[in-house]
Amino acid sequence: MFQSISGFLYDWIIAYIHRPSRKYEPFSLADPVVLRENLRPGDILLVEGNQRISEIIKYLTQSTWSHAAFYIGEALAPSSPDAEPLNLIEAGVEEGVVAVPLSKYANYNTRICRAVGLNAADRQKLVDFMVSSIGLAYDTRNITDLLRYLLPHPPVPLRRRRKMLALGSGDPTRAICSSLIAQAFQSIQYPILPLWDGDNDPSDHCAYTKHEIMHIRHHSLFTPRDFDISPYFQIVKPSIEKGFNRNKLVWE
Repeated sequence: MFQSISGFLYDWIIAYIHRPSRKYEPFSLADPVVLRENLRPGDILLVEGNQRISEIIKYLTQSTWSHAAFYIGEALAPSSPDAEPLNLIEAGVEEGVVAVPLSKYANYNTRICRAVGLNAADRQKLVDFMVSSIGLAYDTRNITDLLRYLLPHPPVPLRRRRKMLALGSGDPTRAICSSLIAQAFQSIQYPILPLWDGDNDPSDHCAYTKHEIMHIRHHSLFTPRDFDISPYFQIVKPSIEKGFNRNKLVWE
């Protein structure tokens, strides 16, 4: 009896938090062809989602980005000659870790984050790690883990918001989008956020911020925003990489 009720609640919450938000409006879409031309294996594609769960993640992380996907290039063969290449790997609540086409995010605001200084072997190791993760389940321990997503603006103190996103089983056979990507980079010892030295304490850091910087090293606490603000990741903007010339713009 309890299991059937729990299963019903789980399905209802999943359906509720994945409903599109009426407030979402993309403002700067990259041409899919240009976006593909500027992506390299090992790049991270940050996405500003339009679902209820996206709004909550953006609120809790105080960020534009609610989702992260990993670009693997042509590492996976298409299922048929006419099928789109599956060149992104991501983790979702419903489907777990899957490979999806780049076109899935053609109508969303996105940002490319690229780790600086990687060689071909590093990129291959990252791609292999992500491909081997396909099929893992999303890290939702039980129904109480999903309840945190029911309020669009949960009354949580700023210092607690990141931890609120990190709830889960800690089971290595499960994954969350940004934590899985963080694990991949940790596997090649690539930093995401800078290490903080307690002996050289900047005076403008308050106590809880220092604590968070020390605590954030565990992969379960990484969020999509962290790749954006990391000093070790380059922001790649396709329109600029293509060759931007303001004199060619046509104004009304």
